[in-house]
Amino acid sequence: MVMAALLLLGVGWNAGLIGDSTPLRDAPVDPSVPTRAEGLGELGMGAGAPGLLILAVLASANATRAAVPTLDRGASKRPSPLCRRLPGKDGSVRPDQAQEGGTGSTEVRVLTIELFFDLVFVFAITQLTSLLADDPSVAGLGRVALIFGNLWWMYGGYAWLTNAVPPRASVLRLLMLLGMGGFLVVALAIPTAFGGGGVAFGVGYLLVTLVHTGMFLLSSQESAVQAMRRLGPVNAITAALLLLAGFTDGALRWALWTAAFGLHWVSPLFTAVPGFPIRAAHFVERHGLILLIALGESIVAVGMGARDVRPGRVVTAVLGLALAAALWWLYFDGEDARAERALNASTVDRTSWLALYAFGYAFLPILGGIIMFAAAVKSAVVQYGEPVAASTAWFLAAGVATCLVGPAWFRQLLGIGPIGARVGIAGAVLPTAMAGLAISPETQLGMLAAIVVGGVLAESAWQRRTRSAARWGGTVVSAPPPGGCRRSGRENQK
Repeated sequence: MVMAALLLLGVGWNAGLIGDSTPLRDAPVDPSVPTRAEGLGELGMGAGAPGLLILAVLASANATRAAVPTLDRGASKRPSPLCRRLPGKDGSVRPDQAQEGGTGSTEVRVLTIELFFDLVFVFAITQLTSLLADDPSVAGLGRVALIFGNLWWMYGGYAWLTNAVPPRASVLRLLMLLGMGGFLVVALAIPTAFGGGGVAFGVGYLLVTLVHTGMFLLSSQESAVQAMRRLGPVNAITAALLLLAGFTDGALRWALWTAAFGLHWVSPLFTAVPGFPIRAAHFVERHGLILLIALGESIVAVGMGARDVRPGRVVTAVLGLALAAALWWLYFDGEDARAERALNASTVDRTSWLALYAFGYAFLPILGGIIMFAAAVKSAVVQYGEPVAASTAWFLAAGVATCLVGPAWFRQLLGIGPIGARVGIAGAVLPTAMAGLAISPETQLGMLAAIVVGGVLAESAWQRRTRSAARWGGTVVSAPPPGGCRRSGRENQK
């Protein structure tokens, strides 16, 4: 039945039955334009997407009470790729609002329902941390990597979704909550995703995928709708692979999970990534918030490990907190602001690729490293005062090193700063595993905190001196990505 539904879903896309209608898209509101009541039922009934049809039936009663403006067909022409699209007051983007070199991204911020949605994803990260802490083996690490890789792709998809279709209307919020329910099912099934919970994981993931695709097709951005018609079937196939994996075991299950992971992350090579325009301020803020919450989860892991208050455990927990603060510093010491400027400085098509590479691919090691670090520090608090297990020592060192390599890659992709120092710090933290194996986790955590904090402070001081010298020398240090279409104010004054 599920496979038949996915087949019909693909037929609906190819036939153009879905995504051509205009109601409930994030259309710009113009008080001079008369409104008309329309429901989700106009999305394309019949052979196109039975999964979305179910959602339409559930939401139609609420949707028909909403007054939706008629779209101006003349405004659907796509502007020059050298122009940035500006959001309206309601968060929508109109081509007639575009201006060359402008951004306007600061008008769109993260909504509270997006933060509410993120809480379920953080629960999934907590589940992954516990899974790795309970099974700190190579096989356990492989399972966590495959589960997280698939989850991060779809969570990122929702970040792109709310960037293009702000969930302000009641129907869109209800659909977001439905997707949130699917993510909750997925998170609950994580501990047994490679066992008896595989089917539940697959069903939840399929629901998350269908809601994501259906909401994207409600966008008033025709380029995004066309791009989703190419990406949507790929996501549906991946969801089908994960659901099928729930009915298998052994090597075949691993093969299906690996195929799903690979298909997700290579799909940009043959889908229309430039069709998804990006509002930089919202996009950067949304990913910064999930990173901040993930770091908070690592602190929760420290607290979960310290079941009683003993001097050794308190010292270990405080050192874990200091290290988490150093990892926070890596990104939030101006890195987010520089990333936003880099996205705004690029052309529309190039911005989409930069967003995918920096906040999709580079965030994989950043968040993956946090999960590894959190699982290790949770075990370290329990094993304080004596040499730790090899898995704990190496996961501590490798987790922190991965968290350092990720931001370095992030910088390189966006061209917003040097990477040598962070790569060097990543290499320097790996030998600390020997201290954990020979002495105690407190010793290793102390060494890790000293190396990372010292390296980050030294890098910040060096950058400040470099910027100061550049200003006194009459030059402006700026590193927008190649192909940028906007100069800074100081450069224009020259």
